[in-house]
Amino acid sequence: MRSATFGEVFAVREFRVLFGSFVLLIAGDVIKMLALSVLVYARTGSPGLSAAAYMAGWLPFIVGGLFLLSLADRLPPRALMIAGELIRAVTCLLLAYAGLPVWGLLVLVLVTGLFSPVFFAARAAMLPEVLPGDAFVLGRSVLNVASASAQILGLAAGGAFLGFAGPSTALAVTAGLSVVAAVVLRVGLPYRPARSGGERPALGGGAVRETLRVNRRLLADGRVRGLLLAGWLPCVCIAGAEAMVVPYLGGQGQAGVVLAAAAGGMAVGEFAVGRFAAPPLRERLSLPLAVLLGVPWIGFVLAPGIVWASVLAGMAAAGLAYQLGLQRRFVDAVPEEVRGQAFGLQSAGLMSGQAAGAALVGVLGEAIGPGPAIAVAGGGGVLVALALAGVLRPSPAPQPALGPAGA
Repeated sequence: MRSATFGEVFAVREFRVLFGSFVLLIAGDVIKMLALSVLVYARTGSPGLSAAAYMAGWLPFIVGGLFLLSLADRLPPRALMIAGELIRAVTCLLLAYAGLPVWGLLVLVLVTGLFSPVFFAARAAMLPEVLPGDAFVLGRSVLNVASASAQILGLAAGGAFLGFAGPSTALAVTAGLSVVAAVVLRVGLPYRPARSGGERPALGGGAVRETLRVNRRLLADGRVRGLLLAGWLPCVCIAGAEAMVVPYLGGQGQAGVVLAAAAGGMAVGEFAVGRFAAPPLRERLSLPLAVLLGVPWIGFVLAPGIVWASVLAGMAAAGLAYQLGLQRRFVDAVPEEVRGQAFGLQSAGLMSGQAAGAALVGVLGEAIGPGPAIAVAGGGGVLVALALAGVLRPSPAPQPALGPAGA
């Protein structure tokens, strides 16, 4: 299979629309949660509640991923993505100006976030329809690079804007960006029908039952289950390691440098593997890159300073490009009529696993110290990658049967 090029990917109008709206979504979410965290801290003076507010936007992925994902295949994707943007806009305005108590702010974010996995799944499942073949994998690479860049820029720009205008104004601006994204999606994307036929389920029991049924179906398929675990488990370890960077360096300023280096390493790895590795090589690189995801973190046993810590974090995060070698195989393994839910399950499991990894390594850090805990997380990542070698290493293509001698 011939490798796609960036020119071919960006020549597709629908991808340009998805790309632009995705960048607005990621940057807006980062600014929204940062502003909410500042708002809660200003009202309570509690670092714990402020941290809880920052993480609140991600927690609904667990519930939404378990119970609501069938909607991603049972409703038209454009309508779902627009609904997600408008819900985000209304949420930001309520957070900014409704005068809710702190518990009300957190409940609002949790409740409105329940459908976030559905909106993300609709976007992810649309990508292989817009970009067939290897262009899909390169498109995923572009979105991953954009995600890392948007998070860095969102944190930097959001922090500066918060200091200048305050959290309420920042939330209002984020609401405006969501409205712009909704308009771009409405104008730029053609209508596509829902993937699944039949009656659309209600937002209650019907959607829940269908989501549980399809989740069981997907996890019962050995090929799909293996690819899901290969996408989840190595990332659990790196999330645990990254969660220990702040306590390891003893300050958010230095930790920010290391985490920015990790985001940069991820962007470089995704760009290099996505663009310059041919499809068969990309799949063969999945195993060594997954091992790379853990190895540099083991170096924290030597207590590196901020410079070497940044180098190690960047090298490790470059290994996240291992997932590009799994993407085509995942699309091939999943039935088309439940593709949206499959991508949503992939995303929800990844976020849930990262939260669990951060919590587990945090407990370990309390017992043995941040540096050794980071090293253990790295070693665990290597062991997990090797244990998943049968999935990460692509199966050889079947050879044609030989004809009779003399044929």
